[in-house]
Amino acid sequence: MINYFDPRNDIDLGTPERISEVQVSLVIDGRSISVPAGTSVMRAAAMLGTSIPKLCATDSLEAFGSCRMCMVEIDGMRGYPASCTTPVSEGMVVRTQTPRLADLRRNVMELYISDHPLDCLTCSANGNCELQTVAGQVGLREVRYGYDGANHLSEQKDVSNPYFDYEPSKCIVCNRCVRACEEIQGTFALTITGRGFDSRVAAAGGDDFLSSECVSCGACVQACPTATLSEKSLIQLGQPERAVITTCAYCGVGCSFRAEMKGEQLVRMVPD
Repeated sequence: MINYFDPRNDIDLGTPERISEVQVSLVIDGRSISVPAGTSVMRAAAMLGTSIPKLCATDSLEAFGSCRMCMVEIDGMRGYPASCTTPVSEGMVVRTQTPRLADLRRNVMELYISDHPLDCLTCSANGNCELQTVAGQVGLREVRYGYDGANHLSEQKDVSNPYFDYEPSKCIVCNRCVRACEEIQGTFALTITGRGFDSRVAAAGGDDFLSSECVSCGACVQACPTATLSEKSLIQLGQPERAVITTCAYCGVGCSFRAEMKGEQLVRMVPD
């Protein structure tokens, strides 16, 4: 039996699952929940159906805490800790939605958008872009910082790889591609060059992706929350409408894949 589902409805709980015999009880936005010890506040909230804004976090990678979009308020804790890197504790009381958090999240998002191309209507990730989604989630309506200062908008694309394009002007330096290359694939073909404002993703061992140590596995492309890394097929054909679960027949392991389709046309293959 073929299993069909909408690839756009794949729920991401933010951080990996933790297995423990010890259960920890806490209160999130007035609701109680018990989760395994070691679970992040973000994942616990997601299990309650509460979506905390996030950009660098995904449940296929260990928490990194760089984007600062997932700030929460926790009784007895100073500041606004990142929910992705904060483990639950017994009796913890968490608030994920307050006026102060809303202001802070909008301010952070303004900084991202002030250095990001505003070509959403013609972008290959339009309709499936996490940056676009989170901007709406936090209620961003204007960017007070303007677009005339120093930025990365004029950086050139790297189209050398036959399977995907790299567009550095859309990079938000969330490190998800670098972490996917290290944690999932174990290739260590990507790195972050420069410091501060000059930080950018780069392919190790070459001047471009084709001449680098990249093996074109696609782990980085799947992890990217924007259109910084995009499959050429997606750019040409547009966003898929549905996905079919299938099995890779290359070897005897039997890895599960999603064939993402547009009608009867294959748009891309991604790990399930």
